Amino acid sequence: MKLKIAIQKSGRLSEKSLDILKECGIKVSNSDRKLKTEAQNFPMEILFLRDDDIPQYVEQGVADIGILGENEVLERNKDVAIVERLGFGNCRMSLAIPKDDVYKNVSYFQGKKVATSYPKILRKFFIEKNINASIEEIGGSVEIATSIGLADGIFDIVSTGSTLLMNGLKEIETVLRSEAVLISNKNLSESKSAVLDKLLFRIKAFKNGARSKYIVLNAPNESLAEISKLIPGMRSPTVLPLSNSGWSSVHSVIEEDDFWNVIDALKGLGCEGILVMPIEKMIL
Repeated sequence: MKLKIAIQKSGRLSEKSLDILKECGIKVSNSDRKLKTEAQNFPMEILFLRDDDIPQYVEQGVADIGILGENEVLERNKDVAIVERLGFGNCRMSLAIPKDDVYKNVSYFQGKKVATSYPKILRKFFIEKNINASIEEIGGSVEIATSIGLADGIFDIVSTGSTLLMNGLKEIETVLRSEAVLISNKNLSESKSAVLDKLLFRIKAFKNGARSKYIVLNAPNESLAEISKLIPGMRSPTVLPLSNSGWSSVHSVIEEDDFWNVIDALKGLGCEGILVMPIEKMIL
């Protein structure tokens, strides 16, 4: 039984979606840019669709699962399940106003008009903040809405903020932080759920490896107890005696986010010859 996955046919998440399948050992060829293809070594059929259509197709069972931005999932508001956050395609959705306007808080938008391609997300935010604003839904070129007099502010995806600056705008309020997610139909058959579990296992192994480092170091034996607490690894570090009396080689895994703080602490415990290597996959 093949699992049908929908990914963005073009745009910022398209290549990254194919990359994560590749990292999972799934071979996909789409050199001729077909709208449908099959994996060569995994029971999977790939559909290349518009990202804003993916939630509906997954809800209806046209596709079983899909990869897209969390912002699109929330905006389309379809009855699907987010089964995994994928850690790429990070962006924020923010409100922006003309750069010369004075902004103190969200009450700035009371009675004003805001242009956006994401009216549902913005409306929910304004309701939560008790703001009565008019929302002007437009399909594209949101950044020019203030300069042509269509709106007093905008709500849109922001990556670097350079596009806002080029259009005389400044970012003043982050409403949502988004990343790529894997969504699923809520009524998968038992056989398709089994294939999805295999895919999730591979994705998690890749993600675990991507955010961790393998570390090897030489340590004085009197510091081994403290070092083991500092870098416990997945269960405990591997400790091997060196030919030099009083020294051991320690092998372990550390989280990349903690990397430099851990390295400083290890040096303080007398560790030497510290080697740090990337991990391709890590199965817990």
